[in-house]
Amino acid sequence: MNSVLAKLGAIGLIPVVKIEDAAKAPSLAKALMDGGLPCAEIAFRSDAAAAAIGAIAKAYPDMLLGAGTVINVGLAEKAVAAGAQFIVAPGFNPEVVDWCLARKIPVIPGVSCPTDIEAALGKGLEVLKFFPAEASGGVAMLDALAGPFSQVSFMPTGGVGLGNIAEYARRDNVFAVGGSWMVKAELIEKEDWPAISALCREAVIALHGFTFAHLGINQSGEAEATTTASLFALLGLEPKPGAVSIFNDTVIEVMKIPMRGAKGHIGFKCCNIERALHYLEQYGFHGVEETAKRERGRLSFIYLDKEIGGFAVHLLKAK
Repeated sequence: MNSVLAKLGAIGLIPVVKIEDAAKAPSLAKALMDGGLPCAEIAFRSDAAAAAIGAIAKAYPDMLLGAGTVINVGLAEKAVAAGAQFIVAPGFNPEVVDWCLARKIPVIPGVSCPTDIEAALGKGLEVLKFFPAEASGGVAMLDALAGPFSQVSFMPTGGVGLGNIAEYARRDNVFAVGGSWMVKAELIEKEDWPAISALCREAVIALHGFTFAHLGINQSGEAEATTTASLFALLGLEPKPGAVSIFNDTVIEVMKIPMRGAKGHIGFKCCNIERALHYLEQYGFHGVEETAKRERGRLSFIYLDKEIGGFAVHLLKAK
């Protein structure tokens, strides 16, 4: 995969920005980065789009910057000349696609049906925008498309927000998600950059969908583990003995022998482990490869290399 697309996929959430005043673009870009989103798709839905791309590219050259709503070659030319690193289109325009491919510029055309997808595959493209996502069937449509088009990854955009982003993000055929709710026009107009950063941070957490799975408690042997598990039974968590541990319901795992973590371990579910690791790496956490488990080439389980409060932490792929 192209390096720009690989970085976008690792971030997993692309703010779709409509901006009317290019002078505000650098401050907006900083607000996005401060909120944990070092990328943006500047939509050609205003006369300021090209100038905004240029202003951000000059101020923050390391930001992943693309152009959206590119519906003809002329707009593609303006976007790239201004500094756009990738092109996003609402539909499949062969002329735009060919222009980008000829110049080795990553392009993500919009599709909403099998015919569009086959046209894109004919051009060698396997990362596509699913638009308008909710109006085109949402996650049910993505699930249906996963069978005949298993090689395709989608960027659903349109109708995606805080309430349903995790439903999209946990799909194996979702490359990234596009959305505009964290860059509301009124916030840009008021230059309320802290509010935009806060919305971005909230969106990033929602993207990953971290939820508590279970707590593991290290014990010195089977007898101690059995006693501890029986006490949790008093709280209505019935013990279920296993080979190396006793599960009380599904939320407490009492280890018969000490395992990872000084005190034990904590499991968290998330939408996509690879994407979660990319997010956590900026805070000094990395995956321990020797603990990794994979299903169909994707991580389904891995421990992190640092403890929290004496507990090892592992991630589980949410179903």
